[in-house]
Amino acid sequence: MHPLFSKANSLTERIIACALEVHRDKGPGLIESIYEWCLLCELSLAGVAVESQRAVKVRYKNFVREESLRFDVLVEGCVLVEAKAVAEILPIHKAQLLSYMKLLDVPVGLLINFNALKLTEGVSRLILPGANR
Repeated sequence: MHPLFSKANSLTERIIACALEVHRDKGPGLIESIYEWCLLCELSLAGVAVESQRAVKVRYKNFVREESLRFDVLVEGCVLVEAKAVAEILPIHKAQLLSYMKLLDVPVGLLINFNALKLTEGVSRLILPGANR
């Protein structure tokens, strides 16, 4: 089991509650950067440690490179949140989140589509393969 899985698993409910508050206040139809910023504010108000838009280090064998890839929100170092404002979540959105989770070694990810009329229908939870075993 991933050492941060239990912590990440218990945090997802709080993160989703914060996203619901943002969605209640702003509704659908805005751009992703606004939802991301509001979510950062709401998580901070909830007393949760967050990072955003940090460059990602890519490791390949014995090589390391800081890449211009930037993740949306990393919560408590163990849950990666990707904020979207799209008509429909596509498989590539989930693949992107999973790739970032692998690069950062984060056990749990949340893909949140703020463009959904009912936010709970716009939330996908991903688990890094093997993280929960």
